[in-house]
Amino acid sequence: MNSKMLWLAGMFFSVGAFAEEGAHAAGSLWSSPLAIGLGMAFAVIGAATAQGKIAVAFMEGVSRNPSAQKSMFVPLILSLVFVETLVLFTFLIVKGIAG
Repeated sequence: MNSKMLWLAGMFFSVGAFAEEGAHAAGSLWSSPLAIGLGMAFAVIGAATAQGKIAVAFMEGVSRNPSAQKSMFVPLILSLVFVETLVLFTFLIVKGIAG
């Protein structure tokens, strides 16, 4: 149910972005503080959820096989870095839209 609603919201809200003549059109929904705040909030919520799942998977793997901790540590850090990078990219895009 949630994925269908997210898909529909993405379809309806993206129409306004593609219909604009410029990035800073007057009265633009995407340059409003509300849209910027929501974009960052969704990025942070998604990243926090992903980082939590990564940490849980690491802890479960280490608790089942403690000797594999050293070989699992580097992929853990890399996956956390990649997730955090997505939030930083979102911040840069939002900062570019806000001007």
